[in-house]
Amino acid sequence: MGRVAVLFRLMPHGVETDLQDVAKQVTTSLPVGVTIRGMQVKDIAYGLKSLLISVTMDDTGGILDSTEHALAKIPHVESVEVMEEGLL
Repeated sequence: MGRVAVLFRLMPHGVETDLQDVAKQVTTSLPVGVTIRGMQVKDIAYGLKSLLISVTMDDTGGILDSTEHALAKIPHVESVEVMEEGLL
């Protein structure tokens, strides 16, 4: 079994969402076995920003979906998108 690196993009409900608060909740929301490699706030347009989260996880069935669902349940997160995925 290998490891997978995944880059997620979290979009907030609006420009007033504090992405630092969202980032704090990410660390407690991830399933067991998912490790954060890094987080970055990225400007989108007109004051809207997204939160990019790089994680690693074991290449087991269902862990990617469960991670995506866990991130989507964080308050003030409008959507979660997998930007990149690859084997380590």
